[in-house]
Amino acid sequence: MPTMNLLQAVNVGLREAMRSDDRVVLLGEDIGRRGGVFGATEGLSKEFGAERVIDTPLTECGIVGSAIGMALYGLRPIPEIQFLDFIYPAFDQIVSEMAKYRYRSGGQYTCPMVLRAPAGGGIKGGHYHSQSSEAYFAHTPGLVVLMPATPFDAKGLLASAIQGEDPVIFLEPKRLYRAAKGEVPEERYTVPIGKARVAREGKNVTLVAWGAMVPVCEEAAGQAAEKGIDCEVIDLRSIVPLDAETILASVAKTGRAVIVHEAPKTGGFGAEISALIAEKAIEYLEAPIARVAGFDTPFPYTLEHIYMPDTRRVGKAIEGVINF
Repeated sequence: MPTMNLLQAVNVGLREAMRSDDRVVLLGEDIGRRGGVFGATEGLSKEFGAERVIDTPLTECGIVGSAIGMALYGLRPIPEIQFLDFIYPAFDQIVSEMAKYRYRSGGQYTCPMVLRAPAGGGIKGGHYHSQSSEAYFAHTPGLVVLMPATPFDAKGLLASAIQGEDPVIFLEPKRLYRAAKGEVPEERYTVPIGKARVAREGKNVTLVAWGAMVPVCEEAAGQAAEKGIDCEVIDLRSIVPLDAETILASVAKTGRAVIVHEAPKTGGFGAEISALIAEKAIEYLEAPIARVAGFDTPFPYTLEHIYMPDTRRVGKAIEGVINF
């Protein structure tokens, strides 16, 4: 079984989908001959041609609007937004059109498309290339929101997203593009949407994270183990739909929860998970729910290492809920 990084897994997943289904088309800025800013579509234009790997003008609204039309007329478009931070000009198309077609048509139309975007910080990109906007889309009924943390999940979730009938926001943690490595099967496979992954089993504290914060939590859990604290790490993988069952079962076992995400704390998706635990598992809690998140400021360039949650901040939260 070959070892890949997360970026390679995305590339292979796109290639497999295009080989198996000629309805799959890609569109975005610089995705053709250049292969995208990060190389996610490298080599695909050469294999499939400019009619299926479409270099677009710099117009996010146009990219998403065109993809919606393609989806409604039978194609399986996969538009790419160069950075998640640039998605806002397309926000109305996503929220008012892409997410609503199945409902507004009474199920007569679906909008099967996968909108890919590199997300999060960790590459010294500053405030226009480092944002984590998943909560905006999680708030919109009709959208599936995914963020893999491993190469295996990147390829498998992408396959599931492409073959589904609902529009998907597929967020790729750019910090992990080359840092996350693992074995990935050569054959095509799927990872179920709506099912979290237990990245590490434990009995004292539940850590819930997604994207680039998953390896941070795994490292923090390893450091906590040296102090006799046994942490369970839950990798959401799927933000919407959310695997409430896995989260609640873990909290019922550990009695403590720490939620970790890059986005600003106020209104971040961690608040939704915190509310879920408070509503459904409060009788199991032995300490207040802790959230470790980005700060309520624009993403800073020079202070990126302070803004993004790290093992020190997660470790402090773990000790806080243990010692409450």
